[in-house]
Amino acid sequence: MADSPFSNLNMAGNIKGFRKNVGPIILGIVILILIFSSIYTVGPEEVGVVLRFGRYTRTAEPGLNFKLPFGIEEVQKLPVERQLKEEFGFRTLRADVQTRYSKENFEEESLMLTGDLNLAEVEWVVQYRISDPYKYLFKVKDPQQTLRDISESTIRQVVGNRTVNEVLTIGRQAIATTAEEKMQQLCNEYDTGIKIEQVVLQDVNPPDPVKSSFNAVNEAQQEKERLINEALADYNKFIPRAKGDAQAVIQEAQGYAIDRVNRAEGDVARFNSLYTQYIAAPEVTRKRIYLETMVKILPKIGQKVVIDENGQNVLPLLQMSGKSVKQLPAGGAQK
Repeated sequence: MADSPFSNLNMAGNIKGFRKNVGPIILGIVILILIFSSIYTVGPEEVGVVLRFGRYTRTAEPGLNFKLPFGIEEVQKLPVERQLKEEFGFRTLRADVQTRYSKENFEEESLMLTGDLNLAEVEWVVQYRISDPYKYLFKVKDPQQTLRDISESTIRQVVGNRTVNEVLTIGRQAIATTAEEKMQQLCNEYDTGIKIEQVVLQDVNPPDPVKSSFNAVNEAQQEKERLINEALADYNKFIPRAKGDAQAVIQEAQGYAIDRVNRAEGDVARFNSLYTQYIAAPEVTRKRIYLETMVKILPKIGQKVVIDENGQNVLPLLQMSGKSVKQLPAGGAQK
């Protein structure tokens, strides 16, 4: 069926209308591309490193920012306020209420030689921040892998300077502190732009074939420490008490010695005084000493009757002590 003249006229009109609107449409598309390629947002924990034709120009702060469109400038965002971490010897698949870990074997990272030529499996975490975005992006080709290499070599060096007992027990904190200092020193030397926040030793275990033997050694060491602590407790309990008792006995003996010396010196002084008086008046002094002695002795010897040795009869005695005294016959003696 041949086309009608009216349909041809309508098609020609549509083509003319499209040609008139194509310019504004293209302009609108260009404006939209310009807007969307010029505006970008930097998150609150990030900074934006702006590159112009691949060369660093400036660092954009968090918020809404602008850049040259059409790929003239591009932005790389870095989480400088967020604490990042690298895991060695294990991998965390999901950190939640029940953390899930990878079941892969990372023994090439964790297995290392100690200073006494024993093996230990050391798992650790390096927590860090990006302190200088420019150095992080442009001074090192792969800063993340460089950090992993620095961390692994440092831990192997620090562990290699200690015995296996130190690594497994008392030396873990010292190892972490020393490793943190050495890692930061190497990061500064390589201009990585990384600040090491913390090095945490997770699990330190002997290899599986000898784990039971190491556990037995650790139990023996713990038992040894327990017995030593108990002995020290008993020592601190009894030794000070014994020292106190000994000091008390010594002080008591010293006091007794001082008392005896003072008494002896007093007796000597009293004797010398009596002797001086005795030389001056022997008879009087002898009688006075006798009377003073009898005054002290007689009250202590109970009830006694004193009679004249030349007397022939004993007179009835008064009831001086509250007891009745029977009269004795003449010529008798008191019983």
